[in-house]
Amino acid sequence: MKALLFKGGVHPYDGKELSKDKPIKLVYPKGELVYPLSQHIGSPSVPVVKKGDKVLLGQKIAEAGGFVSVPIYSTVSGLVKAIEPKLTVTGTMVNSIVIENDFGYSEVEWPEVKAVEEMTREEKLKIIKEAGIVGMGGAGFPTHVKLSPKEPDKIDYIIANCAECEPYLTSDYRRMMEDPEKIVGGLRIALSLFKNARGILAVEDNKPDAVEKLREACKNEIKIEVMPLKTKYPQGAERMLIYACTGRKLNSSKLPADVGCIVNNTDTITAIYNAFYEGKPLMHRVITVTGDAIADPRNFSVPIGTNYRELIEEAGGFKEDPIKIISGGPLMGFGIFNLDVPVTKTSSALLCLTKDEVAEMEPTACINCGRCVSVCPENLLPSRLASISERYDEEGFLKLDGMECCECGCCAFTCPAKRPLTQSIKSMRRMLLAKKKRG
Repeated sequence: MKALLFKGGVHPYDGKELSKDKPIKLVYPKGELVYPLSQHIGSPSVPVVKKGDKVLLGQKIAEAGGFVSVPIYSTVSGLVKAIEPKLTVTGTMVNSIVIENDFGYSEVEWPEVKAVEEMTREEKLKIIKEAGIVGMGGAGFPTHVKLSPKEPDKIDYIIANCAECEPYLTSDYRRMMEDPEKIVGGLRIALSLFKNARGILAVEDNKPDAVEKLREACKNEIKIEVMPLKTKYPQGAERMLIYACTGRKLNSSKLPADVGCIVNNTDTITAIYNAFYEGKPLMHRVITVTGDAIADPRNFSVPIGTNYRELIEEAGGFKEDPIKIISGGPLMGFGIFNLDVPVTKTSSALLCLTKDEVAEMEPTACINCGRCVSVCPENLLPSRLASISERYDEEGFLKLDGMECCECGCCAFTCPAKRPLTQSIKSMRRMLLAKKKRG
């Protein structure tokens, strides 16, 4: 099949060779674990334990705070030490459950697994919600909500986002190489919720071995196909992915379901499989710990709540002092100033670099070269939007469709004048979104 793509985009150095060939290693936490009650979009989870309670591995410690919310489960056995605000990777203090690990790993009695074929649609959605599954590609949208569109019969495609276009990240690649059957099995369950839908495993064509693994795993699936996509950033962004796979266009006022599509991350799909076939909630996720400052870059299966600093130790520590530490990838991630923060459901990578190229840049005046326009996947005018943002011109920003920016960073990456285009546009978007929320 011909590789598909979208207009615009860039080809940065991907850095994946540092960790792509390292198998996933299970990490056991060494210290206390912290579970922020807001690990997803929507209402925070509500604690169902209190200080001093003993908990088991797999025990529910917080329940969903509403429909757009999910529960949280303990990933170790131990004692509830506190329920208090704790620092997170975003730099904010979030009310969290702190559990002191007893290192016994005593588990709850896992429920008996019922045959998927015997379940109703409502039962399947309840299992997904009760498993605490959210979008693990970064947004953290509760998966049961995403799989509950108003008109399910109009859903044509369930797309498993296996692109992993962000530089340095290899966690999804390792998942495809090591657990292709789980990805296909999880996608099969998602498809069973929609009578007219077909499944697409969307993989960038720089991962030919993963493409073959997935093709072998779904060779007997009549409703699932593997679709190799052209390698280009941001191929894995939701709007770009939908367009590349289906030719359907999406803007900021629409949801993927409005164009007959639902997109789920590779790890999210795997979590669905685990919930149905193993009877276990979402308790682990795969994280890439990498960068030229790391002694042994690799991928870890990490219990949610584990301290980031412990992951650095598991990766051999620093071979050089990092100048920049990023949670996530270099283009869509964000810098962090403290490693004593917990792994959450949306954590994807810890990138440690010996050089901060962005901090060393000296922005100059726009030279009107148009490069930012040529790479913008949303067909915007980033240079003008950035200038408007710096003047806080709300009317001008909206007139030039600034809210359509997907904040991918392509414009800032390609700008020869080194202008912080994405950052300026992002700040303006955040301000307008907050203003709209306040009414």
